[in-house]
Amino acid sequence: MSTADPVTPQPSISTKSAAARALPWVVRLAWVAVAVVGGTALEAAVAERSAAVAWVTGIGAWAIFAMVAIAVLIPSVLSLTVARVGTPLALAAAVGSAFAGAPAADVGLLAVPALVAVAAVFTADTGRWMVQASAYGDEDRLPLRSPAATGAAAVISWFVWTAAIISGPLLLAAQNVIVGIPVTLVAIAATVFVAPRWHQMSRRWLVLVPAGLVIHDPVVLADTLMVRTDQLTGIGLARADTGAADLTGPASGHVVEISTRESVSTVFAFTPSEPNGKAIHMTSFLVAPSRPGEALKRASARKLPIT
Repeated sequence: MSTADPVTPQPSISTKSAAARALPWVVRLAWVAVAVVGGTALEAAVAERSAAVAWVTGIGAWAIFAMVAIAVLIPSVLSLTVARVGTPLALAAAVGSAFAGAPAADVGLLAVPALVAVAAVFTADTGRWMVQASAYGDEDRLPLRSPAATGAAAVISWFVWTAAIISGPLLLAAQNVIVGIPVTLVAIAATVFVAPRWHQMSRRWLVLVPAGLVIHDPVVLADTLMVRTDQLTGIGLARADTGAADLTGPASGHVVEISTRESVSTVFAFTPSEPNGKAIHMTSFLVAPSRPGEALKRASARKLPIT
């Protein structure tokens, strides 16, 4: 009589997939909660202000809620940008409400679901869900992590834009035109010039296709890099001492190294110091998928050479 060894439960791919499938509904329900239970904080914040300020606050809040709600209901690459720019505005509104004198309980009812929505929207799984929704045919779009410098610039510019987009219209509503007009102009200018750069960060992917793979990265590269399956010799986690060309930006964290049997060429994005870009030739290069393990699993499923 033999006794089978006990089986230790391990995290499974199906469990992770179930969590990933649930995440869109976490985002949606949290955002609905922002409007359902969080509105009292904004109402309390403007209760003693003029009717114009109250109207501007209400219209602005509902406009932002509607745009993000549409984005999380209809996933796409553009939706990812809208959601990641818009959901943190609810946290900014909570902070503003607290400074405006709203009761702590009301502020909490706004801040808590807003924090859940923001945390869920900025996960790698949400990024994958939204960019994959815009995929063409048989392709896997795997989002890339942001370069450290680009990410820092995006955060700083978002704070400047948020301060302007919220305070400018409110100052005008309060008839403080001397300050309100220039601040509103800053908000408009930031929306026109900075928003497209934020959207570029949502358009950075490692794409697996039947013919091979593609690096679509308008932030780092001047043009799309395409590598055929017959050119690939290995895809795997990069070693710390690798000499592969860095196409990550650079980005922090684990990166994937892709090797080829022959030299492939690409051009780095245009910069003031390199107005025509910088061409390089390489037989191995680094990319930074937001989930390297998922990228390798998908590549393996497509019979690409994993090392």
